[in-house]
Amino acid sequence: MGDKVLVLGSGGREHVLAWKIAQSQHVGQVLVAPGNAGTTIGKISNIDVPKAFADLAQWCLDNKIDMVVVGPEAPLADGVADTLAAKGVPCFGPTAKAARIEASKAFSKDFMDRHNIPTARWKQFTDAKSASDCINSADFPALVVKASGLAAGKGVIVAGSKADACSAVKDILEDHQFGTAGDVVLVEELLEGQECSCLAFSDGKTIACMPPAQDHKRLLENDEGPNTGGMGAYCPTPQVDEAIFKKIQTDILQKTIDGMSKDGSPYIGVLYAGIMLTKDGPKVLEFNCRFGDPEAQVLLPLLKSDLYATIMECVNGDLQSAMPQFHTDRAAVAIVMASGGYPGSYKKGVEITGIDKWENKEDKIVFHAGTATKDGKVVTSGGRVLAVTAIASSLSLALAEAKKGAEVVTFPEAVYRRDIGKRAIDYLENKRPGLSYAQCGVDIDAGNQLVQAIKPLAASTARQGCTAELGGFGGMFDVKAAGYTDPILVSGTDGVGTKLKIAQAYGKHDTVGEDLVAMCVNDILAHGAEALYFLDYFACGKLDVGVARDVVKGVAQGCKLAGCALLGGETAEMPGMYASGDYDLAGFAVGAVERGTQMPRVDAISPGDVIVGVSSSGVHSNGFSLVRKVVEAAGLTFLSSSPFSSNQSIGEALLTPTKIYAKTLLPVIRSGNVHAFAHITGGGLVENIPRVLPDSISVKLDANRWTIPPVFGWVAGQGGVAEAEMAKTFNCGIGAVLVVERGKEEMILEDVRKTGETAWVIGSCVESSHGQDRVAIDNLSAALKAAQPTLKRTTQDETANKKMKLVNGQAHRTKVGVLISGTGTNLQALINHSIDPKNNSAAEIVLVVSNIPGVKGLERAEKAGIPTKVISHKGYKKREEFDRKVHEALMEAGVEMICLAGFMRILSGWFVQQWTGSLLNIHPSLLPSFKGMNAHKLALEAGVRVSGCTVHFVVEEVDAGAIVAQEAVPVKTGDTVESLQERVKTAEHKCYPRAMELVARRLVGIDSQGKLVRSDTE
Repeated sequence: MGDKVLVLGSGGREHVLAWKIAQSQHVGQVLVAPGNAGTTIGKISNIDVPKAFADLAQWCLDNKIDMVVVGPEAPLADGVADTLAAKGVPCFGPTAKAARIEASKAFSKDFMDRHNIPTARWKQFTDAKSASDCINSADFPALVVKASGLAAGKGVIVAGSKADACSAVKDILEDHQFGTAGDVVLVEELLEGQECSCLAFSDGKTIACMPPAQDHKRLLENDEGPNTGGMGAYCPTPQVDEAIFKKIQTDILQKTIDGMSKDGSPYIGVLYAGIMLTKDGPKVLEFNCRFGDPEAQVLLPLLKSDLYATIMECVNGDLQSAMPQFHTDRAAVAIVMASGGYPGSYKKGVEITGIDKWENKEDKIVFHAGTATKDGKVVTSGGRVLAVTAIASSLSLALAEAKKGAEVVTFPEAVYRRDIGKRAIDYLENKRPGLSYAQCGVDIDAGNQLVQAIKPLAASTARQGCTAELGGFGGMFDVKAAGYTDPILVSGTDGVGTKLKIAQAYGKHDTVGEDLVAMCVNDILAHGAEALYFLDYFACGKLDVGVARDVVKGVAQGCKLAGCALLGGETAEMPGMYASGDYDLAGFAVGAVERGTQMPRVDAISPGDVIVGVSSSGVHSNGFSLVRKVVEAAGLTFLSSSPFSSNQSIGEALLTPTKIYAKTLLPVIRSGNVHAFAHITGGGLVENIPRVLPDSISVKLDANRWTIPPVFGWVAGQGGVAEAEMAKTFNCGIGAVLVVERGKEEMILEDVRKTGETAWVIGSCVESSHGQDRVAIDNLSAALKAAQPTLKRTTQDETANKKMKLVNGQAHRTKVGVLISGTGTNLQALINHSIDPKNNSAAEIVLVVSNIPGVKGLERAEKAGIPTKVISHKGYKKREEFDRKVHEALMEAGVEMICLAGFMRILSGWFVQQWTGSLLNIHPSLLPSFKGMNAHKLALEAGVRVSGCTVHFVVEEVDAGAIVAQEAVPVKTGDTVESLQERVKTAEHKCYPRAMELVARRLVGIDSQGKLVRSDTE
């Protein structure tokens, strides 16, 4: 199971690529061609492949290769990616045209000049005399000589004098030191400063930068000796501060990707920029079209996300969906150990010892380069032999550990440097940086980005009286221009409450802003005021520009519906006050009403006046602490299918925005036929209506006279919430009431309905009596019961008490087969449930099948007395052939339903069809979120507050079958993939047996459309 990946190359770069790719749950096998002594472990093995690209492409098709990852630059420059793509083989690496960024230094420099990418001054030559004349006469230090073509990383000479530079030109152009790679020579300006390597993933349009690294080209310590392919590297580089790195990203890397696209050569793969940090800013020394070596040996160990997922999405053109994440609290140092005599001639076949004594595969890793195996021993086979890489909490600790590794891992005449990373360590020791606001958790740049993002939203709400422009110290509104002569200003302020917790858990933020506006403008409408302008307050622990923009988008939409302007607001980023991912909202509305027309007209209200109720859109923005508790107690999550609305999740249904009555009802309220308007907000019907009545008046309502939405029936029924509690907590379907003079109610109803609102006569005013409730509601309990959804949720206890079908007078137990590939921890939970007499289980596990012999799951089954069978998938050319063999075994055992418990094979469509409606699997997330592999990592990256597990029927599409049961698990601050995984496993051991029981008792199933069917009948 999993993808088959081919890595082309044999060096340390290819070893670390294979090592990291193999960690992906998407990957089943990594083949390295030709590889080295280190690329033969676990999922990784070496293989010989055809050299000709056309033959290689056919070989990939014949061997079902899912992805080719090209390590070195030469095959890319020669067009291997083009040939593979033409045959339909996915390849991670640029086309030959795009690879010219490295393959031709002349092309690269011309490209940089055309696209205004900062680099050294340069000239190109094909004859030694002209080049030497330039060196001697140039108005810049022309001391860098480069062969334009590929020279295995050795075609750059940094001369110490003009004479040395002229000599280098002669060696390249006349003595052909680098063959055809030196047919063209570049003479460049010598830049001064520190070097760094900045790499980025690219899908052709988007980049994802890796942290800056620094390699060491000189053979000997203190940067002495000849140039090499690289004697070591470290990451991160503290010399590259945030401002410099941002400049590199925007002015160099992104501009390069944009330029390649503009020139018709979209760049897909890894772009490597060698950078010099000059006094005039970062400038490009060179570009490479692949991972650096040894930079890859320090970058990829610091990558905490799935490399293969990022590679796949680069090739698919959707890098945004799999952006890489790097550890920011660790450092890595790699020391390259080279053969004696390198970069000149050296011995091969020298035995290497000590690898197993130092390496632990976690924070101490040996990445092989020039190594081979001979007579069962690891021996040298190249100049740069291997890199000892250490990962630690600081550069100094990582360097210390890497030096220990270079002392333990050894071979005769080994050459290595002990000062890798010393420049960074010295820099850190000599520099004591002062604190910045950003280091304290407040991102001013993000705040500025947000302002720019929401300016158009605010401008779209402009109305008479203001232009709704953001950015000033305050907002001004011309009330006279809005048409008022003698206005009284009315203000209201409110929030959205714990409805925000649902938005944050569900990940939908574009409606709560509308709620915020509604809560404020509906309140001032009670005074007959037209909403003129609105201000918002957004507070968070860590500003997420996308989330904040969505919230303000909702605010702007609410302002449009209310007819008011979004005049300003405040964004407060307060680390320590709020957790990352949390935010709170407050709103402030100002309206106006002409003096003498303000509401309510309490003196006009008398017994017999009619109460007109205007429908709500649902729960609106009050009572969500109770609603969330009911959802939790029901064992559901906000991702679960809604039991009170069709074709929606619970989160989506509950996030329906609060109705805004400010624009629709204002003409009715100002008609003179309405005595009062009450917004049914916190406190429900019983506490809000009295706010607009004189003390002498109460109201009597009849719940049978309006339609109560199913959500209220579900909350009351599922949560066992009392009638009185419902009335004082929720609007129960009435978002606002109008107090109307008797005899005018039909006219008012008609006027209200013309606006598109739904309204009913729901009661009347009566004289108040001592000790009487100000609001009495008849028939509420019965109406809530009638509003309960018809789909009844069966509890676990009810399930356990269901009588099983009788066969020949005996309770029939559904025969279950379990397919496994490993330890079978979920298998144990299913076994425990099925054999415990207290459960009276309808499920009987009659067979456990494993495709791998000797696994722990088989032992668990045998210990419980359950028959087992091993059917290896190896030897079958097609999946269906293997599946048919498994099917035969299941049928022989009389199996009626199947549970997959860590079965690591993709089932064929044929098998799934044979067992439709009787095949269950469990997934470690709350589907439909985070399908496929790496669910825990994806959940943590998305910042959700709740995860869990889902048992579902298996269909041909991965993780898309009807959901049988779910178990929620909170995501805690500081959770890692491992800690979340452990808690979800515990939830799985409860959820899977429950789901198995539901299916075994035939209480759930799927219909012909694959939809879930629940039954409370036997």
